[in-house]
Amino acid sequence: MADGEIQEFTVDLERQGGPALPDARLVYKTYGTLNAERSNAILFPTRFGGTHEQNEFMIGPGYALDPERYFIIVPNMFGNGVSSSPSNTPGPHGGGGFPSITIFDNVLQQHRLATEAFGIERFALVVGWSMGAQQAFQWAALFPQMVSKLACMCGTAKTTEHNRVFLESLRAAIEADERFRDGYYDDQPLGGLRAVGRIYAGWAYSQDWYRAKGYRALGFETFDDYITGYWDALYKERDANNIMAMTWTWIHNDISANDRFNGDMGAALGAITAKTLLMPCMTDLYFRTADSEDELQHLQDARLLEIPSIWGHMSGAGQHEADTQFIDQALKALLAS
Repeated sequence: MADGEIQEFTVDLERQGGPALPDARLVYKTYGTLNAERSNAILFPTRFGGTHEQNEFMIGPGYALDPERYFIIVPNMFGNGVSSSPSNTPGPHGGGGFPSITIFDNVLQQHRLATEAFGIERFALVVGWSMGAQQAFQWAALFPQMVSKLACMCGTAKTTEHNRVFLESLRAAIEADERFRDGYYDDQPLGGLRAVGRIYAGWAYSQDWYRAKGYRALGFETFDDYITGYWDALYKERDANNIMAMTWTWIHNDISANDRFNGDMGAALGAITAKTLLMPCMTDLYFRTADSEDELQHLQDARLLEIPSIWGHMSGAGQHEADTQFIDQALKALLAS
């Protein structure tokens, strides 16, 4: 398959929470060439609000995810505006009628893509950041025979209650805008979306980052310029229903919430046989290092490597070169091990 090719995998999406979503489109992009043995594949799922484009900073010659050596698949998560989402699905399943989709549902569809479209039996690596890490965890628990190496950056196998506080605040901000109308709106609820951006600003980066005026590295001289030029501008372009869909998925992230593990997180983590690297950031406000330490106790073959950064959760977003290089070197070591 040609490098950088965007394709769709369309089938009815079986869901944990109800009837299938008909003609669900899993949009993905590939980088590199799958070898004859189908042994050089890497899966790199997307994160909250991100598309395959936001994963590309980690992909390239000389990087751990080198398309000259590996065949990298980046599947877009449902709800992100590229794969089937409230914003691009026709009625009656579009907009406020879009069904709830879990991490489990996403991973099962990705599994169908990998096996039916490419005949992949085992990935050299499954890697993800944030919600991408949630998908990576689910992959390794459900299909341990298919995941050789696992890397989870700034993400947990189950959403914590403190993390849920943040997510519920985003949803409440949108719902408080009278224009939202339970998702059946004519115009985007811009007041609610602006509030979402302002809430996000307090969580994505650390207190130390703000103290160091880290926004200057993003091209903003003052705090006010940063808030309006970055967060207001970003969420002005977002779709409220897409945010509601993705936050629902994030809130309900739990790799043990299926018939295989019946809510037993220890069993779900214990089922992972991949050589695993957990990479929390020391200043992440969503996913604390203590959460990863708890997970580490149940994993068969894993180590924890903390990202030493003041960039908080965004240390994995490609905005700070030193963080990107730290992560890349860790992935190279994992792949070589």
